[in-house]
Formats: sequence, C-alpha cells, structure tokens
Amino acid sequence: MHSPGLMDPPLSQIIPASSATPIPLRLHRVSCSPEASCTPRRGRPRGKRSRSETLSGDVAGWKSEKEPDSLPHPPLHFLPKRKPGVQPPLSRHATSPSPSELFMMYFDQAAVQTLCDNTNKNVAKNIAAGKKFSWTELRKAEMYQYIGLTLYMGMLKLPKVKDFWRGSSIFHVPYPHTVMSRARFLAIAWNVHMSNPAKDVFNDSRKGTADYDCLQRVRPLYDHLRAACKAVYHPQQNLSVDERLVATRARIFQKQYLNNKLSKSGIKLFVLSDNTGYTVDFSIYTGRSTLGTGKGLSFEAMMTLVNKNYLGSGYHVYCDNFYTSPELFHHLYDLGIGACGTYQDTRIGVPKTKANALSKKSPQGTIRWIRKGPLVFIKWMDTREVRVCSTVHTAFSGDTVKRACKVSGKETDVKVPTAVKDCYRFMCGVGLSDQLIGSYSSWRKSRKWYVTALHHFIDIAATNSYLLHKELCGRLRQQAMTHQAFQEQLTAELCGVHAQVTPMSYHHFPVAIVEGTSGQLKATQGRRKCGFCGKCTPFMCEACRVPLCVILDRNCHKAFHTPGAAEN
Repeated sequence: MHSPGLMDPPLSQIIPASSATPIPLRLHRVSCSPEASCTPRRGRPRGKRSRSETLSGDVAGWKSEKEPDSLPHPPLHFLPKRKPGVQPPLSRHATSPSPSELFMMYFDQAAVQTLCDNTNKNVAKNIAAGKKFSWTELRKAEMYQYIGLTLYMGMLKLPKVKDFWRGSSIFHVPYPHTVMSRARFLAIAWNVHMSNPAKDVFNDSRKGTADYDCLQRVRPLYDHLRAACKAVYHPQQNLSVDERLVATRARIFQKQYLNNKLSKSGIKLFVLSDNTGYTVDFSIYTGRSTLGTGKGLSFEAMMTLVNKNYLGSGYHVYCDNFYTSPELFHHLYDLGIGACGTYQDTRIGVPKTKANALSKKSPQGTIRWIRKGPLVFIKWMDTREVRVCSTVHTAFSGDTVKRACKVSGKETDVKVPTAVKDCYRFMCGVGLSDQLIGSYSSWRKSRKWYVTALHHFIDIAATNSYLLHKELCGRLRQQAMTHQAFQEQLTAELCGVHAQVTPMSYHHFPVAIVEGTSGQLKATQGRRKCGFCGKCTPFMCEACRVPLCVILDRNCHKAFHTPGAAEN
C-alpha cells in the first residue's frame, strides 16, 4: 500500500466467505507513517493547521459501546442490475462446460484472431528490420496451443523455457515436443504482440502530449478482457478493492515499488473482486497525471472500479486505509453503495478529539465510537488499537470473539464491533484472487512489460474460469474439480489433447487373500474387513490389494470398481 497502516492478517486467520459462523480474527494496530506523524512538529508557524490538530467541527468526545447507536437512515436495499452469479448463456447449461469452453469466454475466437494478426504483423516488421528467423503464419489453433503450453509450464516449473525440450537428460519432459517444437514456441514468445505495430509507432510519436496512450500495446486485449469479466459474471453483494503487483524487470515509468508485497516492484493494478475471489474488474495504474479530478489517487481508483451503472445499488465495498476517507465514503453513500474500511487518524474529516479516547492502557475489548451522519468511526482495542470507518454498520451489535487471557491462558469472550469482523471477513477477496492466480501462474521472465501483462491476462482468465466452474457445479449439484485438476484439463484441451475418462481395468480380479490353505483354516485364515461394506471376507482385488466381498448376496468387488457406486 502507499502508506503503512493496518497490516493484512495472515490467510490462515481470514474468515472464508462461505462459512455460516464467522471465525474470530487476530487484528493488528493502525499506525501512522513517519511522514504523517500524529505528534505535532516543533517550530510550526502559527496560523497554519496540520491534519493531526483538532478541527473546529469535531464532536464533544468518543462514546462507549454502552451508549446506543443507530443508522440515521434505513439500510440500503440490495438492488443489483442482474442476478448475482454466472450469467446466461452459461447459467442455462444442463452440465458444466469444459474448462476450455469457459476459458474461451474470455479469450474468444475474435480476441485470439486479433492476437494472431498483430503477431504476424510484428514478425513482418522484425524481419524487415533485419532479424533472421524462420516463420510461418500464426493461426488461432496454434495460438491456443501456445497459451496451453504457458499454463503447462506454470504447473510444471523448470529453471529455463528451453529445459522443457531438453532431451539428453534424466529430467527430460516429453509432452511439449508433441505440441510444438522449441524453435516455434520461442519464435512466438519473442514476437507475440497484442496491438497493431503501425499504430504503436504513431502512438509513440505523440509521447509527451495529452493524446499519448501509455497502454497502447495492451489496449485491445485489456479492454476486451475487462468487458468479458463483467459480462459473464455479476458479483455478490460484498466487494473488495485492493492493489495487485505483477512483477516485471522492464524499465517503464509506471513500474511501482510496494514494500508489503511478495514481489516488490512491477506493474500495479487496482482490482475489484467479490468474496469468491473472482476478478470483476481491474485497471492498470499509469500515473497520477492521468487522473484529473483532484480528489486523490485512492478516490479515482475506487470510482473507476465501482460503477453503479454496471453493479446497481446496495453493494458493500471493503477496503484498507489507503482508500478510506470520509469524502469517498460520503460519495459512495450518495450513489447507494455502502463502504467499510480501516482508516488513518491523519485523514481529513476524521475526528481528532482526545476526549474519552482509547489509550495504550485500555483493556482488551474496549470500544469507542463517533457518528457523523452516515459515517461511524470506531476504535477497538485488541492486542493493539484497530480503527474502522463504515456506512453500513452500527457501533456495536453485541458480537464477541475468543481471546486468550494473558493471566490464566484460557479463552474468554471479548466484545468486538461488527464492522471490524465484517471488514476482515470480506476485505480478503482480492487477496484470495491473488492466491489462486499465484498457485498456477503462467508468468515467465520478460524484458517486455506488455508480454508480462499478457501472461497476467491469461492467469486472470484461467482463474475466473475455474471459479465459474465451481459455481456452475454447485448449481447443478455436481462434484467440482480441484484447482489442479481443472488447470490440468484446461492445459490439455488448449494444447489439443482432450482429457478422457480412464476405462475400468480388466486386471482387477478377485483373488484369495491367503492362498493354499486347507481344512479348517479355510474359514478363518486371511479374513479381513471388506473395504466397501466392512464385513469380513477372504477375498481381495488382485490389482488394488483391497479386501472385497464376492458372495451371492453382495458383490462388493463389482460395486467398488463401478464409478459413483460408493456415493449412491
């Protein structure tokens, strides 16, 4: 984030959105940055007011949880533009579409054809410039194979791209060679291009003017993917807005440095996600100079993503202290969208009064709050102080969390504002999306920033496709694939190999557990519990080595090897 604030909780402490009963969270303190210290500086000229000084419009003092609080207006009604979830025609399918069909909702035939045409034009430009390499016209089927191989490399990681075609080694991988040759793959990777090279040259000539578009090289696929993400899925009520960093070594002016990210520098994106982790919308940060309302970067970034004309009203947006400001929350409230997020004491419009405020010696569970119209500012003492501002919550609704007592070590119930619990429950949508994308990322090192952006677009499409698959299977009451299984099948289908169900093997014969017994030992020796029904049996499967009954009234061997029989 741009300024230090409330630290993000570990993923193990984030409450999943699907859980019926929220899990207690360990929260951390909001701290002011050195540049925006809450302690007045010495030698400040008289007549000038700092953000940390008390403003004339402040209320008398902070209230405790014992004093009642109520929303000044009725709660906002949830009126989305469309029914939340997967949109038609996908929602009308009787069975869940294949992974490649879902992926092609984002990378459709038109988008891939544009990618092929511009890549071919870029190759012609490079050959005319004197670069020598063999090339044949790139077609859509081959481009899908290229995308499939990049996903394959994201799952089976090797130090270098060339290692996937290395033959004389114990680490030989035979599959990529069956899809395309190494020379062909590298030629596509060197020349892949999303925009028309002629338009790139014209756009570069306008650098330094207001007509220059710094996203020209990604613009065709960038606009198409954003529209597709919003077209095939409508988000749930609780949204989150946060930043995402895509690592790159390219020397570009819009590259950012964020110390609290795993990848410290790269292309920064502002991302809108719901509590499932679905990337609803995103925008690439291109610099402050392109944002012209004068209300700050956080205000502009939020309003770029939270579009009432697309979403509807009654949505709740959760964010961290970089975005939270009274001006932004008032504006969202006027649009019919609620907001909740952690905040910094140095923000303009935040109460500065010290009357009845929290101190370092306040006991755990102490709550203080101040309401200013639709906004309620809440301070809660956990192990450290937590600050939350909201337009959709009251100060205290009687919620509690479990905390260990320092003296006895036993867990006790500690009072907690609902706004704090909901903030950390629903603020993790973008973090969940980042986690899913990072699990099987197609990203490879490149000095061209737009190639890095292309691979990130592929990751967004693949991850969103998996989330669509999960929701469709839930609606149809089918068993959804795991993320790994979905990614494997998607890779196989894009590369031109359709996954097939392995037929039942005819080598699964029933045999005696102990052979060669005679006499009275036939009834007792070698009998074990059946792996299907739990009763004793002297037989087992020769291939599986699992004890299974083979008698007149029950044939557990057949039932065990019949797909779906165990579930019925």
